[in-house]
Amino acid sequence: MGTSFGRGGATQSLQDMANADCIVIQGSNMAECHPVGFQWVAEAKARGAKVIHVDPRFTRTSAVADKHLPIRAGSDIVLLGALINYVLSNDLWFHEYVVSYTNAATLISEDFEDAEDLNGLFSGYDPESGSYHLGSWAYQTEDDGSGHEGAEEHAKGHEQRAKAGGQQFGSGGAPVGTGTPKRDKTLQHPRTVFQILKRHFSRYTPEMVRETCGISEEDFAYLARSVTENSGRDRTTCFAYAVGWTQHTLGAQFIRTASILQLLLGNMGRPGGGIMALRGHATIQGSTDIPTLFNLLPGYLPMPSVTAQTLDDYVDGIRTTNQKGYWANARSYAVNLLKSWWGDAATAENDYAYDYIPRINGAHGTYQTLMAMLKDQVEGYFLLGQNPAVGSANGRLQRMGMSHLKWLVVRDLNMIESATWWKDGPEIASGELRTEDIDTEVFFMPAATHVEKSGSFTQTQRLVQWRHQAVTPPGDAQSELEFFHELGKRIRARVADSDDPRDRPLQDLTWDYPLTEEGEPDAEAVLAEINGRFLTGPDADKPLSSYTQMKDDGSTAGGCWIYTGIYADGVNRAAMRVPGQVQDEIASEWAWAWPANRRILYNRASADPQGKPWSERKKLVWWDEENHTWTGKDNPDFPLDREPGSHPDPQQGGPDALAGDDPFIMQADGKGWLFSPKGMLDGPLPTHYEPQESPVDNPLYTQQQSPTRVMFPREDNLSAPSGEAPGTDVYPFMFTTYRLTEHHTAGGMSRWLPYLSELQPEMFCEISPELAELKGLEPYGWATIVSPRSAIEVKVLVTDRMTPLTVGGKTIHQIGLPYHWGAGSDAVVSGDGANDLLGITLDPNVQIQNFKTGSCDIRPGRRPRGAQRDELVREYQQRANLTIMTGMERITDPERELNDDPLRARDSGDVAGRSTAYTAGTATTDQGEDK
Repeated sequence: MGTSFGRGGATQSLQDMANADCIVIQGSNMAECHPVGFQWVAEAKARGAKVIHVDPRFTRTSAVADKHLPIRAGSDIVLLGALINYVLSNDLWFHEYVVSYTNAATLISEDFEDAEDLNGLFSGYDPESGSYHLGSWAYQTEDDGSGHEGAEEHAKGHEQRAKAGGQQFGSGGAPVGTGTPKRDKTLQHPRTVFQILKRHFSRYTPEMVRETCGISEEDFAYLARSVTENSGRDRTTCFAYAVGWTQHTLGAQFIRTASILQLLLGNMGRPGGGIMALRGHATIQGSTDIPTLFNLLPGYLPMPSVTAQTLDDYVDGIRTTNQKGYWANARSYAVNLLKSWWGDAATAENDYAYDYIPRINGAHGTYQTLMAMLKDQVEGYFLLGQNPAVGSANGRLQRMGMSHLKWLVVRDLNMIESATWWKDGPEIASGELRTEDIDTEVFFMPAATHVEKSGSFTQTQRLVQWRHQAVTPPGDAQSELEFFHELGKRIRARVADSDDPRDRPLQDLTWDYPLTEEGEPDAEAVLAEINGRFLTGPDADKPLSSYTQMKDDGSTAGGCWIYTGIYADGVNRAAMRVPGQVQDEIASEWAWAWPANRRILYNRASADPQGKPWSERKKLVWWDEENHTWTGKDNPDFPLDREPGSHPDPQQGGPDALAGDDPFIMQADGKGWLFSPKGMLDGPLPTHYEPQESPVDNPLYTQQQSPTRVMFPREDNLSAPSGEAPGTDVYPFMFTTYRLTEHHTAGGMSRWLPYLSELQPEMFCEISPELAELKGLEPYGWATIVSPRSAIEVKVLVTDRMTPLTVGGKTIHQIGLPYHWGAGSDAVVSGDGANDLLGITLDPNVQIQNFKTGSCDIRPGRRPRGAQRDELVREYQQRANLTIMTGMERITDPERELNDDPLRARDSGDVAGRSTAYTAGTATTDQGEDK
């Protein structure tokens, strides 16, 4: 829906999937990777729901689905876009929902030009920076800027519209400028979002799905009928995804396309609808809520940029004072966070210690940090539950980067490959690195497991659950809380007497957590700090019960506004454990879901514009006419006293400006976004581009790959040619990576356990019988897989689960690779790592790496040993004539001049935080999610 909670969690609860009439699982092998949550899919199926699995492989999820649709990895936008076209062309969209609750009727700037006009690009593209100026994507507004004050405000709003996109580094509620957006509820005006949407997706047809995805017209028709027949007033369809969608250069747009479809069908905010973001292990959702990301502060507040010199500058970059919705209160959220961190030292006079927060000047994610390591610009590195030597893209580059460090701290349960690469890694075997020449000092700190510590974890469905310590950690193993509390104490002691202003933020931190009987910091005290409390007045020191109680005058403090209420009345609500059989279907007393223990976001949309449920069967929240309040089964996601037909003055801003038919309360206009005027760096509408490495040309546009993708052209990060380019036949096959139930991510929790290692003892590949015959591969024999980056050896599993696809007149063979193995001597089992094959190319919105598509060759036999492996890789590179610039072109239309006027910005505002031609982008996310 745009940028409602940045990269916040699923709109629904897992349990709510049981209420779906159709479930499409795409980009996930849910039955194997999320087996506990899959119980709700099984229950929905038992109630009569259709379950459809779209995936390159036939998996255990496929086995229990009604239908499996094999798809070419990376082509999902074409399939989803064709569903959108099917819905629009056959008049199957939910008319009243769409007109009232989305921006379908909103008029877009006359300056906007679509990918249909510019053959794969949108207006405002700047080839020099590889990024978009966003001004031409703006809404038309009733304020035409006449008069001196109006013109000044209009210009200011225009500048904000031009800059407030992904370059605000991940915040939600992107401002849409001043003035009331113009709307045509007849949807006939050619500049309405609706008409732009129809034209944009008109070329996404069943025939295009066959040619691009490898899915037949008959299978597409089955999917289209299943989704549309199970959507509407009385029925809802749910989409579920995991990293099979996110880990692409177009990952954010995959999800956007599904969001558009769900809005058109009226499935957002309703029981059994929405989009389920399946999170893997604890606490993947929590790591973006209270973030481990360079670009975010807790609660999806953006990290300040170097251009935001004051707190007011910072807040004004997040919201405008007259925008609708709860993001207009961003100042309160920011001030409460600052008060939580710096307490009495944060005052109105010093901007609540805003200057204590570091500023960013661009993307500083995992892979940018890696590139800085290779330039000797990073001295030290902490690895906490991460194993980049195995689990990150281009494993060789990861290990080489660590060899440039002065020190490396690894906190883990076992001696993982990222702790031992300096003595037994592949580069030691090849002679590229010699242990005696490596200056990196490695510190291994034993970590406590999840059963050896107390605390919360947040994953699928935004559900914050409390775990209680079961056993004491062995030896010197520590929880993260104890480790960082002790580290903070020691650092603060070192700077206690310092007069250096740089040390003031450390000296002034509130670092006074009570200890348990065992001498560890009390995890519940941290939860209470995150929840927030009153600092002054009659309720001083009492916990806050809602984020609406937060003030921007320093009288309240809270560490993460979306978690406010989790410790209301001094009760740890994450620890609620009321059994489901004694609750209603919402199960609101099992743990706590942010925000406000709300299980279905935007649930105002579950009622019609008059406040009545769309149907009795899908009843969730409704307007109680007698008591003049919103009520229902779930916690209403709407101002409780806002009558359905009310139309407040939008200029008053914030929640008070929300009309009775503005259910999307985190959006600046209160509507679900079919078109994103802000918030997406690679286009206001999803557009199909081929992956960085592809065996076929883009059949929709001459623009081959995303022109805004983040690239790192290097000799040790070469890309294969794509489409009809010379050398594509050297790497003729596609590979995609995935995870197994028996192993956990990079193997740190499973390859050291004999029982799990026995279940899956060796690295292998899955290939079709046709590919095995083509390449002379024997079942259970050895094979070598070669990419432009590396060569690995695998055992061969020949299986009908891998289906050759016909795409663009070619037979496309896809190879499935689990990614759990790594080369080392400490684990029970080891093997070559699949991620060594991957290059590093990123989604520009969130900086997530592309794990799901790559080009390769496969040949019988084991790979060469030592330096001979590198010689094999080089021989392939030479045959394909690879250079640093292979596949690195931004503009791939041979007839287009880079300086053509239509590609240039139509406004004079510069792109905020403009990056270099190859690294334009923002944030890193989902780095540790299960594949």
